[in-house]
Amino acid sequence: MKPVLQVALDLVDLDRALGIAELAVAGGADWIEAGTPLIKSEGIRAVTALAKQFPSHPIVADMKVADTGTIEVEMAAKAGAAIVCVLGDADDAVIRESVRAAEKYGARIMADLINTQDPLSRAVQLQEMGVHIINAHTGIDQQMTGIDPLSLVRDLCGLVTIPVAVAGGLDVSLAAEAVRAGSSVIIVGGSIVRSADVVGLTRQIKAAIDDPSITPTVTASPKEDILSLLLQVTSSHVSDAMHRKGAMKGIWALNQKTRAVGPAITVQTFAGDWAKPVEAIDTAEEGDVLVINNDQGIHVAPFGELAVLSCINKKIAGVIIDGAVRDVTEIRSLNYPVFVRATVPNAGEPKGMGEIGTEILCGGRTVRTGDWIVADDSGVVVIPKKDAYEIARRAIEVKKTESRIREEIAEGKTLGDVMHLLRWEKH
Repeated sequence: MKPVLQVALDLVDLDRALGIAELAVAGGADWIEAGTPLIKSEGIRAVTALAKQFPSHPIVADMKVADTGTIEVEMAAKAGAAIVCVLGDADDAVIRESVRAAEKYGARIMADLINTQDPLSRAVQLQEMGVHIINAHTGIDQQMTGIDPLSLVRDLCGLVTIPVAVAGGLDVSLAAEAVRAGSSVIIVGGSIVRSADVVGLTRQIKAAIDDPSITPTVTASPKEDILSLLLQVTSSHVSDAMHRKGAMKGIWALNQKTRAVGPAITVQTFAGDWAKPVEAIDTAEEGDVLVINNDQGIHVAPFGELAVLSCINKKIAGVIIDGAVRDVTEIRSLNYPVFVRATVPNAGEPKGMGEIGTEILCGGRTVRTGDWIVADDSGVVVIPKKDAYEIARRAIEVKKTESRIREEIAEGKTLGDVMHLLRWEKH
């Protein structure tokens, strides 16, 4: 079959879903999916509403059927679904009953291989049981860890003869690559529904599917990939991605409208002893962020203008100090990212106490060398090194969601309107 673009409406409010679907269709979407969150939130009426609003577009009901296949497929088909999604690892009896119901009510079955232990063998079995489409689906939480959403597609397309769909964090370049890999159904959700320009992005992805000569972007290294993602977001986005956690307390920006993003080099020092903070400048690499705990008070500064000038020479991304800094006028004139607890004119002495690279507390947060720092006017957030790629990806998704909401507010709504606050309040 000719490759088609399926837009997944993984939202929780029907009116928002319908509005975004209208824009996606204007951009060239072929199939419209009532996503699982939408069906769980709004019920099967979400499928009915989409079928009524888009009578010429096949509606996909992502029911993720795991049991009672006949009932759920019948329900979705009668509501207007042309394709009904079942879980690929559901019991064989459920699959067969779903296929029978689909044939009876004029629908097709898409089997979702998400979390299937042996997806290749299961795909062959599903094809033999009459499933019409196989979906190589990389789940959202898996996407955040960097799993390649196309690796399974490449294997499936040489194994089964029925159409293969692909879902999982696809953008313009990945959509084109999926077509080149042999996929017939390109499922895109978050990239489109969270976009500030739904029509424009849908049009770009549709064009990439129709002409898959677009090549994917290649990232030089994981570290550069993380940095590239974090430079696109704010500390607020990162905090949201970490479930409203990770922010230091009492640390603020000395220079407004500056930001520091990079891996941490930790420094433990005491009572204004500036030896280890200055030594750490020579230890740090370009793009690192110095994170200093000046234990025993904020009345003596372990850092000042000359140290900042040294950081600029070494191209260090910024300095975070749980303590005080001095030479404030001079540092502000340099417009360099420095985040502090206090300012004071008193300087300490270089006694050499402390340690570089040790685990420290800064602003109430544990920081280890290699953890990632995102600091801006809102504050400083610490991302554990092992979670950096996942959190960076999630922060991008937070930003996309906010961009979409911002566009809806620009149309005259309020935040309360968009988020349906009264519906979700606890009673």
